[in-house]
Amino acid sequence: MDMLSQAEQRTLEQRMQKRQVKEFMSAYGGLVEHCFDSCINDFTSKALSTSENGCISRCVQKWMVTQQRVSDRFQEHNAQLSQQQQQGR
Repeated sequence: MDMLSQAEQRTLEQRMQKRQVKEFMSAYGGLVEHCFDSCINDFTSKALSTSENGCISRCVQKWMVTQQRVSDRFQEHNAQLSQQQQQGR
């Protein structure tokens, strides 16, 4: 990034932030859709039933744990690749 002007750096940072927000919203939308489809099956009441509420909580918790594990493994993989690249020099 040293080769970029300050204006170019700001533009790049703004684009990266927009992309991150878009990716987050896409993942969040997928979570909502998955948990809704999996847990909500009674449309006779505006309120969630006790079983639907519990299902939603478990679904979101599993998703969060899964995302954390994926993130951890991704970081480990990147660290291994970085180490291999440094050893190859």
